Amino acid sequence: MKFKRLSLTFVSLLAIAMVLTGCGSLGGGADADPDEISMLTGGTGGTYYPLGGEIATIMSDNTEKTVSAQASGASVENMQTLQDGEADLAFTQTDIASYAVEGKLMFEDAATDNVQAIGTLYPETIQIVVLKDSDIQSVEDLKGKRVSVGDVGSGTAENAKQILEIHGLTLDDIQVENLAFDESTELMQDGDIDAAFITSGAPTGAVEGLSAQKPVRIVPVAADKAKELSDKYPYYAEDTIPAGTYGLEEDVETVAVLAMLVARADLSEDAVYNLTKAFFDNVDNVKHAKGELISPEKALDGVGIDLHPGAEKYFKEKGLK
Repeated sequence: MKFKRLSLTFVSLLAIAMVLTGCGSLGGGADADPDEISMLTGGTGGTYYPLGGEIATIMSDNTEKTVSAQASGASVENMQTLQDGEADLAFTQTDIASYAVEGKLMFEDAATDNVQAIGTLYPETIQIVVLKDSDIQSVEDLKGKRVSVGDVGSGTAENAKQILEIHGLTLDDIQVENLAFDESTELMQDGDIDAAFITSGAPTGAVEGLSAQKPVRIVPVAADKAKELSDKYPYYAEDTIPAGTYGLEEDVETVAVLAMLVARADLSEDAVYNLTKAFFDNVDNVKHAKGELISPEKALDGVGIDLHPGAEKYFKEKGLK
């Protein structure tokens, strides 16, 4: 009987240990402060992934944390994954973050209450990419064409839907392909699709790769349409892709949302403060082309959701909030 009681005690302790280990591996719980931090980025052909790798390295080098960047399906998926407590930091678009917190559109039945902002980074340009010899000259010309609108559930897909809407079109008016950026440009090069919506900081690696093989153009969003779009959806702003990008012969007018870094709300204030400080105090070490657009002085522009207390502490110390 004594052996039986000892065995039961051992089993009970083992069960408790397994539960505690499981909780620790998820990094969950109020004021979580894990040593290993996961950062969700986007597809390997976009801007999030390489930039996220640089940010993760800067954070790791300047804190006691180990931060790892991971490829993902980008904005919408990232918000959902953080909500579920299965990652710690993530890139997202400001528009998608607002939808998530407000429980709108793709988040109508799954509003987010476990994600807060660290700060905005740079404009994410909506690029409607075609080959230079394409007969597609305007958004209206996309009607009936084979068009990639980004991964299912991505921010790019919602941008495509809204831009089509402003031009009197719907997704039913095009032949929709749901492809990652690099898949889109590969199929365009092979002639299997006609155009691709890509929401990413320009220049985008996948488009640069395509332009090295075949000349490309970016279909413009005219100023009047950009205003109509921003009047209805305030998180859009006018943007310009400069001549020379992808070999373009002249500037192209378009629109953009903002890229933003967010964190799980239940990460501790100290953890997020240290990570925020590590990055923004060392942003000059970012080698990616978008690094020159990122600064603590601009990081509160267009945030649209609540700041994490750790990030708020940092910006108050800098006299920016």
